[in-house]
Amino acid sequence: MVKIWSPESKFQRWLDVELAACHVQHQLGAIPNSDYETIVAKAGFDCNRIDQIESEIHHDVIAFLTSVAEIVGPSSRYIHLGLTSSDVVDTAFSLMIQDAGQLLLRAIDTLMATIQPIAFTHRHTLLMGRTHGVHAEPTTLGLKLTIWYDELKRNRLRLLDALDQLRVGKISGAVGNYAHLSPSVEEAVCDRLGLRVAPISTQIIQRDRHAHFMSILAIMAGTLETIATEIRALQKTECNELLEPFGKSQKGSSAMPHKRNPILCERVAGLSRTIRGYAVAAFENQNLWHERDISHSSVERIILPDATVTLDYMFGIMTSVIQNMEINTNQMQENMERSYFVFYSQQVLLELVKTGMTREDAYRLVQSIAMTAVQERTSFIDLIRANDDIATRLTPSELDALFNMDKYTQNVGIIFDRVYTH
Repeated sequence: MVKIWSPESKFQRWLDVELAACHVQHQLGAIPNSDYETIVAKAGFDCNRIDQIESEIHHDVIAFLTSVAEIVGPSSRYIHLGLTSSDVVDTAFSLMIQDAGQLLLRAIDTLMATIQPIAFTHRHTLLMGRTHGVHAEPTTLGLKLTIWYDELKRNRLRLLDALDQLRVGKISGAVGNYAHLSPSVEEAVCDRLGLRVAPISTQIIQRDRHAHFMSILAIMAGTLETIATEIRALQKTECNELLEPFGKSQKGSSAMPHKRNPILCERVAGLSRTIRGYAVAAFENQNLWHERDISHSSVERIILPDATVTLDYMFGIMTSVIQNMEINTNQMQENMERSYFVFYSQQVLLELVKTGMTREDAYRLVQSIAMTAVQERTSFIDLIRANDDIATRLTPSELDALFNMDKYTQNVGIIFDRVYTH
């Protein structure tokens, strides 16, 4: 990912655009055969020379063209024929974004492929579901992982859409009016580069496309942060259910040797904030003066390379964390028991309603028993069985049927089929 945004790669993409334009111009007879052959054979650049020239003239594209001209010789007069700087820069920028997007798609695929087998292995592994941070009802680890998998599927579609909207180039001239090159040249150049033509442009490709792309990167970072937050929350001492990997020689605290801190997940959570900030900067770039100004350029030199590199790095971290995390199934079972089985409250409530009790009365009765179980640290199941009002409505065998963990796993297969098959 870093290589895509390196000066060498950037200038190579600029040269790709220039050579594509030369190819089309040659086919139209605007460049003589001998000059075109010389351009193809010699075209190149020197990054150090470009830097040297730019330090004097303060224009990167002219510095690039001067370096190319020094290498090509007199035939270079046909390079950049009828083009403006943004024709090259923005079209090349689209190509670089496509390259970066392909790496991000690969990163998504790798993380999804890491999650799926663990989800299937633990599709029936029960652990406490929590809402508002409080014990709710049991769910399964497989379902928790599948939530992440499905969100990654959506992110993949979002990224494909954003890349498609940015798979455009423009060779429309200084203000997009095609005064010096016809739209047919633009179409041929973009086609040769594997891009579509932006249907209309000013001197630049409009930045709503880039803002959309950056917003998708921010959403993807948010997904990774969601995964990281869940893992580090479940690593809390009070939970101790999932633990990110911890090396044999790793140390958690300069002061407390016992600490095992979820630093990788915290790092992902922190970096996600950075990418969201970059998305805001991309939104600011939409509004430019008239046919263009250059206020967006300085911003994009930072946010696009940094966001894609950072996101790719975050994917690598989360893939490693999930692949190597410690899954403490015994602790999951213990944590469910610590709730004194009050999570059966909804099942009891529903069954009492079926007997004819009003929902309000049933709710108050079950709630009172649940609160007592927690306060007195006794089994909710035992208190339910001992309650006279409930005993007149439900037989012991009917109560036995209620207190069955299979209810929490009985539909996992249907959900998995929805997510992993369709």
